[in-house]
Amino acid sequence: MDLFTPEEQEKAFEVISLQDGEILFMRNFLSATEAKNYFDLLQNNINWKQEEVNFYGKTYSVPRKTAWYGYEGFNYSYSGINCLPEIWTKELLEIKFQIEKFITGEDFTSVLLNLYNDGNDKMGWHADNEKELGENPTIASVSLGETRRFDIKHRQNPDLNFKFELTSGSLLIMRGALQHHWVHQIPAQKKVKNPRINLTFRTIKKSG
Repeated sequence: MDLFTPEEQEKAFEVISLQDGEILFMRNFLSATEAKNYFDLLQNNINWKQEEVNFYGKTYSVPRKTAWYGYEGFNYSYSGINCLPEIWTKELLEIKFQIEKFITGEDFTSVLLNLYNDGNDKMGWHADNEKELGENPTIASVSLGETRRFDIKHRQNPDLNFKFELTSGSLLIMRGALQHHWVHQIPAQKKVKNPRINLTFRTIKKSG
């Protein structure tokens, strides 16, 4: 029997060593109170955008809202969307510095935020392998709000796959060659009725 609440447990990573990469997962990175406070602040104070993408000549709304924050000049492009960073907020810097305490030598330049209003909002299969991120990027993902499922599978061997339940306050780190050999997604979950905010901290190697 587990005698300690998540807030009382020592913060430690579960290490999942994969073929061509590694995942670190910390379930209690933030306490329930911290996660709730950050969720409320970010939901209300971030400049959320409803981006659009062009696919085979048709324009579609991205099935979630997004925002890009970071140091000046660290621009980012994905799926045809060009992101110019807004200035770090106090809360984003607090979370960034907390993560960096656990990852020696990492200094994240930027963060991509995603707001999933409910289980209809999703993110399809993809890898964070844009040229701006360089070789073998480290991606740190913090979840706030509703629990959502995170799927990951190997590009060449889809039988190699894992599923995670990303609870509020959890931290998942992808590193090594994982972005070059694996893809991941947040699938639609129709039964999910409440919103989730996801922060994915990144280090841009090339300023735009």
